[in-house]
Amino acid sequence: MRYQNIENFKETCGYEINGVWYPRVTRILEIKNKPALEMFFKEMDSYSSAEEVKNKSAVEGSLIHEIVGKLLLGEKTEIPERIRPAIDAVNEFRETWGVVFHPDFIERRVWSARQRYAGTVDALASFGGKFGVLDIKTSAYFYSDYNLQTAAYVNALQEFEIRRALALPREIETRWILRIDQQKICRKCGAKLREKGGRSKIRNGKSNGVPVCPESEHEWGDLTGEVELKEFPYFYDDIKAFLAAKTLWEWENDYWLRRIGYLKSRF
Repeated sequence: MRYQNIENFKETCGYEINGVWYPRVTRILEIKNKPALEMFFKEMDSYSSAEEVKNKSAVEGSLIHEIVGKLLLGEKTEIPERIRPAIDAVNEFRETWGVVFHPDFIERRVWSARQRYAGTVDALASFGGKFGVLDIKTSAYFYSDYNLQTAAYVNALQEFEIRRALALPREIETRWILRIDQQKICRKCGAKLREKGGRSKIRNGKSNGVPVCPESEHEWGDLTGEVELKEFPYFYDDIKAFLAAKTLWEWENDYWLRRIGYLKSRF
């Protein structure tokens, strides 16, 4: 990616915290190849149409993130009808699963003073007697890339200086991904129709030996929300992988990082 100047690079790629600039976790992870994203681009008619769907999907995902964040803080907010099934599923989840969200740590900026990076944690939560990072994703599946992002947050929050600066109530022990989605389900075969970013995609059910309907013969039910919480308690290897990605990202952006004083010149 090309940057216009130092300020453009710093604004695009990181955050300034307490007078110190740190590269952003999500920007660092863009260095990693993403097979699912590559497959998506191959399925689309053109690069421009793929970009349009990707950008619209990002807007929809950000909207769900924003509304869920407000709900977790107890704020009243207007819910657009197009995402109401997903939000209704979140509210039902909150009432039945017993996850405790900590209001002081919703959409909270965190950083690693030792490894020098920063990011925004969706939430810190308590569940099953554990205290940890909870990241919200609006997707149809759990992707391995999510583990690198949450591992980076766990690693930062385990630093004594950061725990003290943020006044964490206890040490971080684990991490969860809260996956939020919405779709229609075929009443005859169980196939799922997912509409996001202006794109419709059918995933076949193929459950209990029920034959899959021809595409034109599906009987779609109402749009329903889907929420799934999954714990990823083992993060040592993911932390190593994230730090390796960070090293590669630093190599790729060596020119700008040396100009802002983040990396010392090799010459």
